[in-house]
Amino acid sequence: MSETDTTQSEDNQKLSFEEALSELEAIVDRLESGEVSLDDAISSYARGMSLKQHCQQRLEEARLRVEKIKLSEDGMVTGTDEMGSTG
Repeated sequence: MSETDTTQSEDNQKLSFEEALSELEAIVDRLESGEVSLDDAISSYARGMSLKQHCQQRLEEARLRVEKIKLSEDGMVTGTDEMGSTG
């Protein structure tokens, strides 16, 4: 992993899912406009890929947390399942 990759990864950890997604959308808009230089497009693409990976990781973490929630028969939360199963 390069120094830039490490720095971006550390920066990403500070971002919420919503912040990362917003930045990713802005990058896509900029790239789609076609008004960026080749060098800027390449660095924007690299940043976008890093943000995409961060968003995917955050979504997976959220999915796993949701799967741990146990519901009683009446739909009330009764606790969490440490093994990740819902039944």
